[in-house]
Amino acid sequence: MTRLTLAALLLAAPAWAEPCPPPPDHSEPLAALTAQVQAAETEAEAREIGNRMWDYWADAPDDRAQAILDRGMTRRAGYDFLGAIREFDALIAYCPDYAEGYNQRAFVHYLRQDFTAALADLDRALARAPDHIAALSGKALSLYALGRTEAARDTLARALALNPWLPERSLAAPGAPLAPPGEDI
Repeated sequence: MTRLTLAALLLAAPAWAEPCPPPPDHSEPLAALTAQVQAAETEAEAREIGNRMWDYWADAPDDRAQAILDRGMTRRAGYDFLGAIREFDALIAYCPDYAEGYNQRAFVHYLRQDFTAALADLDRALARAPDHIAALSGKALSLYALGRTEAARDTLARALALNPWLPERSLAAPGAPLAPPGEDI
């Protein structure tokens, strides 16, 4: 292919070939929700706050990205894990800076018990959104599944510092496998 042909193809690219816009900056409302969940007095109150966090995490950069994310989540919910991975692969290819693409693909890997792949994607998600509580929780679970207990304990502690009401908190209770050293099984 000549340079002229390549240039012509690039100039003729359809509008959908536009790059993904930057992910929305929801850091302020997420920080406010984190403070609220830390002050929550009941598990039900904390769960409602956590659901509002998902509204921000799952807010894709544009309509195209949102449609891909929604299709992937629908496929995952329908146990079409390979279809979900294809959708999340497409989302990541289109929006490589959007943390939720990696987090959702990690969840599918986790469900398939491919904990190494889940961990790699969770690290990518956390590189983009360091306080993504669900990604931290997923990372702790993946590390635990891989037998990396100390790293799992540390990661879960970080997640619980942000949201002490996470269901995974039972793993850090006295006598549980991720309890602080000396309190674990």
